[in-house]
Amino acid sequence: MSSLRDQAIALRRKGFSYSLIKQRLGIPKSTLSNWLGNIPFQPNQEVIRRVGLARLKSALYKQRLKFDSIERAKIEAQKDITHLSKRDIFFLGIGLYLGEGEKTFENVKITNADPKIIRLAMKWFYETCGVRKENFRPSVHTYPDNVIKEVLKYWSKEINIPISQFGKTVIDTRQNKSNFKRKKLPHGTLQLRIASNGDPRLGVFLHRKIKAWMESCIAKI
Repeated sequence: MSSLRDQAIALRRKGFSYSLIKQRLGIPKSTLSNWLGNIPFQPNQEVIRRVGLARLKSALYKQRLKFDSIERAKIEAQKDITHLSKRDIFFLGIGLYLGEGEKTFENVKITNADPKIIRLAMKWFYETCGVRKENFRPSVHTYPDNVIKEVLKYWSKEINIPISQFGKTVIDTRQNKSNFKRKKLPHGTLQLRIASNGDPRLGVFLHRKIKAWMESCIAKI
């Protein structure tokens, strides 16, 4: 069964507007904009009939301006960043941990729903912190609409860690959680925790060191 995001992407590629996709899937336009913003829009006959050619021409013109701006931004960004040194990666990881890492309790852990961010964190832990593959203890935070077996298979493949190494899956059953929040995360979020496995330089000590790195960076700004 495809996720709501996959269904939304398929409908957008068939030429449906955000309004029609929202009606079909019950997903807010703000979420659709985040999911579908980079997909070129070629309206189908149903959209043309409902909206009218004049309004569509205006929308398509604005879309062309947006995609032109995105392309210029990418070209400029590629010129700005041509190579990442080890020191660049070191500071990039500190910034990532500052935003996404566990800071209150003395556990080394980064949480995110984007596998690219998790893989970046793993690279940083490998290259900067001396963490080995067997030290990773990922666990998944899911919602009742997620299929746990499929979610675990997804994350295991994305980060190349066997499911047997995963910790306990947490299912968020809080009643005050928005259904839209659940639908936004078809694969839940991953908590990437580091286990010391008896290594005294990992675990609590590593957390303290990362915290000291962050404090040193902040103090020097």
